[in-house]
Amino acid sequence: MILCQQKDGVLTAEVASSRVSHLGRFGTGLQYFYHHLSLPNHNLRDVSVLCSYIHLQKLEVPHNKIKDLSCVSHMPYLAILDASHNEISDFFGFQPPKNLKEVNFSHNCMTKMKDLSAYTSLSKLDLDYNSFTEISGLERCCELTHLSLTHNKISKISGLDNLPLTDLCLGGNQMERIEGLENMKSLQVLDLSLNRITSLSGLQNLHLLGSINLEKNLISEIQECKHVHDLFLLRNLNLLGNPVQEQPDYRLSVIFLLQHLAVLDQEKVTAEEKVSSVNKYDPPLDVVAAKDHMTNLVYQLMQPQVLYDSTLPSADSPYPMLVLTGPQGCGKRELAHRLCQEFSEYFAYGTCHTTRGPYLGEVNGSDYHFVSEEDFQTIVHMGKFIQTMKYGGHSYGLTRDSIEDVAREGLACCVHMELEGVLSLKYSHFEPRYILLIPTQLEKYMGHLKSRGLYTPSQIDMAVSRIDLYANFNRQRPGFFDNVIPCDDWEEAYQMLGQVVKDYLLLDEQGEGQNNNRASPDNRSTVSGHGPEEKPPSDLSRSVSGTMSHSATPLDPSDPAYRNYSTKIQAQLSPQKSPAELASIRRREQLVREAIVGRSPGVYSQLFKSSAQTAPSSLQSHDPDTHFSEDTQMGLVRVQCCLCPVQPGRCLSWDTPWKHTKTT
Repeated sequence: MILCQQKDGVLTAEVASSRVSHLGRFGTGLQYFYHHLSLPNHNLRDVSVLCSYIHLQKLEVPHNKIKDLSCVSHMPYLAILDASHNEISDFFGFQPPKNLKEVNFSHNCMTKMKDLSAYTSLSKLDLDYNSFTEISGLERCCELTHLSLTHNKISKISGLDNLPLTDLCLGGNQMERIEGLENMKSLQVLDLSLNRITSLSGLQNLHLLGSINLEKNLISEIQECKHVHDLFLLRNLNLLGNPVQEQPDYRLSVIFLLQHLAVLDQEKVTAEEKVSSVNKYDPPLDVVAAKDHMTNLVYQLMQPQVLYDSTLPSADSPYPMLVLTGPQGCGKRELAHRLCQEFSEYFAYGTCHTTRGPYLGEVNGSDYHFVSEEDFQTIVHMGKFIQTMKYGGHSYGLTRDSIEDVAREGLACCVHMELEGVLSLKYSHFEPRYILLIPTQLEKYMGHLKSRGLYTPSQIDMAVSRIDLYANFNRQRPGFFDNVIPCDDWEEAYQMLGQVVKDYLLLDEQGEGQNNNRASPDNRSTVSGHGPEEKPPSDLSRSVSGTMSHSATPLDPSDPAYRNYSTKIQAQLSPQKSPAELASIRRREQLVREAIVGRSPGVYSQLFKSSAQTAPSSLQSHDPDTHFSEDTQMGLVRVQCCLCPVQPGRCLSWDTPWKHTKTT
């Protein structure tokens, strides 16, 4: 019977009554009414019978053939209306229910929007799959938060200024650019898929955006992502079907530009991808240095291995180097040259390579080795570089040959470089002393750079910006630099630098010691080679000391300097001895001495020695002024040589007293 009553598509009261649900109280609570009616897929054309259903709050009539919804005018309490998939052409062709909040008119035949100012409670409007060409009439819908107009014929976004929209769906239209969204500060979800958009410009001020769908548009450049770089709440970006996906390393590039993304092209962004993208496009200085060291080391291992002049007999005695570092134009090159001139008995300048052209006054081979980029890469592939770096678009590097030229003369190498070079050099086996020269007066530093007339404004800006980089490194990594010297005044800076070097080398103390020796010619040295009140040398002075021999011959094990150095190293490496252990060592040393001079006591005489002598007393009984014969001393040297073999080569070390002899 129901089928007969709706054969012509006319809804009857009987059918409507059978489909109502959700009985609830109304008004004072003494009356009960059904307030939900759902009639999907009933092939309905006429629903005028619903005019008497004035208490409905939710009406669903999707997938019918309805053209007229004027009955809604009689439903003052209606809050939700779903009339999708019908044949409605009249946009809101009914009197506005004052509580109407959600309307779905998708898949209908509407072509023009009209003023909806009366619908003050409207919060969600779905107008997908219609024939709208323009957005209008929504200016006063102050509660509207969700608007969907996908698959229409809209070519321009307009009429949405100052609306509290959080979700906007405009996919499947004819838009070529993003505009009209500048004032939509509450927007969180934006769907612009299936359009003709070529740029993301227009989204940069929507700071609450969390999801953007731009699938199947015409975006072709990765750099377009910079327009949404500052949208820190953006978590989901869809660029599927855009030409930009054909770019090499597209995914890593986008992830690098938008580090806060959680989903890209409907795929989760992993932590590994974020790290890889940063390491590829803007790696931390430590990563750059590690890669540089690895590259240079691999090329070095491919070359024939030789014994270098800077190779020392022990890992505990590194070849001495001094590195001056600081921002561009801080005076590190000039101070390095002056230092090598004044301390010419100890230091020589290590000349680096660079691909930049020489500045006024610079000499090829003295200040830098100026080479082409092609030649620079050739040197890299030959495995000659210890470290390389990029700065200002040019390459810089320090070769092993530059250090060897200095070490061959028995001198310590003094070089200068930027921070990137320092980081790379720290990965090598060299252990230089690093001195930071840093400007503290910004205006004076900028004026100095400008007055030289060598740098462009962009180079000056870069140099000034790197002051904070150096300062942060020094502050965040205590001990990274051995000394920090202000370089606002180069003369004062050099005086401080010279004093630092003298302190390293203990030159002042050595001068005082020589004066004391002249005043007291009867002073005697102990067997260990140090005076009774001698101060222990600093790490750098010990490190430089043996290197400065100009002699090209290997260090003679009979040289007292070698014995002193070996003794000190053993003392540093050995744990603290107890009095009993020291007494035992003394007894064994005495046996060695007696064996060398041919006086070997019998075994029984050792067994029946008096046990009344304690370990401390045996130590005290040793006379510090005891002198052995020349044969005894040579025998000790022979024993030491047997215990501590030395590889042939020059001993260049920060760890033995300075010795300066002429090359034979």
